[in-house]
Amino acid sequence: MKEIEKKDKGQTTTRRKFLKSTVAGVGAAAVAAPMLFNIRTAKAATTTWRIQTSWGGGIGLEIFNDWCNGIVEKTGGELAFKPFAAKAVVGDWQLFDAVTHGVLEAMNPFTLYWAGRMPASVFFSSYPLGPRQNQEWDVFYYALGGLEIARKEFAKHNMYYVGPIHHGPNIIHSKIPIRSIEDFKGRKMRVPGGMVAELFSAAGAKTTLLPGSEIFPALEKGTIDVADFVGPAINYALGFHQVTKYISMGPAGYMSIYQPVDLMDLTVGMKTWNALSPKMKQFVEMEVKSYSIEHFTKIQKADQEAWKKFEDAGTVVTRLSEEDVAAFTELAVPLWYKWANKDKTAAQVFKIQLDYMMSGSLGYVTPDMIKGQKLKWS
Repeated sequence: MKEIEKKDKGQTTTRRKFLKSTVAGVGAAAVAAPMLFNIRTAKAATTTWRIQTSWGGGIGLEIFNDWCNGIVEKTGGELAFKPFAAKAVVGDWQLFDAVTHGVLEAMNPFTLYWAGRMPASVFFSSYPLGPRQNQEWDVFYYALGGLEIARKEFAKHNMYYVGPIHHGPNIIHSKIPIRSIEDFKGRKMRVPGGMVAELFSAAGAKTTLLPGSEIFPALEKGTIDVADFVGPAINYALGFHQVTKYISMGPAGYMSIYQPVDLMDLTVGMKTWNALSPKMKQFVEMEVKSYSIEHFTKIQKADQEAWKKFEDAGTVVTRLSEEDVAAFTELAVPLWYKWANKDKTAAQVFKIQLDYMMSGSLGYVTPDMIKGQKLKWS
């Protein structure tokens, strides 16, 4: 060996450097591997979170269940999500209290459901004629401070808001054709509450608040004759084509003027959240971001297939005009300020979004549109 080293000292030095760098690389990979593939921090019993979603069936529930069932493997057995469909443990409107008081460890609701308890939540999901594209909401949450504000607001209720989850725009099903703002007058209409309910009331509809799981029977019995709910794939799976004949949307390229980016979220009880290791907290936050993309894209794919099913079922799609959008905007702007002025946090969130909508990036709102409107807090 010494003789070889003498003959080619330079080659031996190179080999030594290579071996050192290889060993260092293997060591670094061994350290990094737990973060990438197995983040279990200790050989302890698996922690299981019971998580109820607002999805009662269809592709939304399927995607949610698949996601939850894959968590235990991703965490090397340290954390598991046990999924429950809508109403499986508590009713939709009881989810907030169920997580606050530990009946469930976490929830996956439509964030807008908490408008009555938390005015700012109206601005934690899309609202009439507000920000209109998914990326605009990601900018709000992950670049303009929205995530930090949401977490502070939910912390007041002993919960940790992990992050938003995209699913797509909401659409309107009806038993009669709706082709203009005038056609909403006098109609018995299901809405999710908050500003959306007030908008359609201002347009003349007789609104009622119902969770998604109760829409089909209400349409079937005639308790309502118009209903807002999520997108084509979910609504077809829920059988809305059996009890309505029409779908109403905004102008071409604008499926929904009132909730174009309806957001869900993952929210966890604060005690449950604080029991996680820092590494596991980071994992869950990153996983929610990843799941949001998966959830959104899979639902959009299913929506494309659902449109053909609605067509085969004889469903007729109608669209509002740009004039109707202008009329709804006139009704919506005062409602923006009404809800923003309910408390300081709501005003703070809305001001961030308003500035963004008035910026050169979007231009949805002009000074003339908000003339005479004021915020109590600025």
